Amino acid sequence: MKPNIHPAYRPVVYRDRNADFAFLTRSTATSEKTVEWTDGNTYPVIDVDISSASHPFWTGRQRLMDTAGQVEKFRARYAKR
Repeated sequence: MKPNIHPAYRPVVYRDRNADFAFLTRSTATSEKTVEWTDGNTYPVIDVDISSASHPFWTGRQRLMDTAGQVEKFRARYAKR
C-alpha cells in the first residue's frame, strides 16, 4: 500500500437509537459527535437508522410503515412534470 493516502482506521461506535443498541468496531467513518463507552474511553459515534437489533430479518418482527402517505407525497411531487 502507498503511504499517507489512506484514511485513518480507528475505533468508532455505531448507535441504533430506535433499538437502544450500540456496538464498538473499527472504521474509517468520521463524526463530530462523541460518546463515552463502557471502557471509559471517548469514541466518535455514528447514528444509524437500522441495525441488526431493529431489522425485521434478524428480529422476526415487522414494523408498520405509513406507505399511503409516502405514495401520495411522491405523486404530488411528480404530478407537476
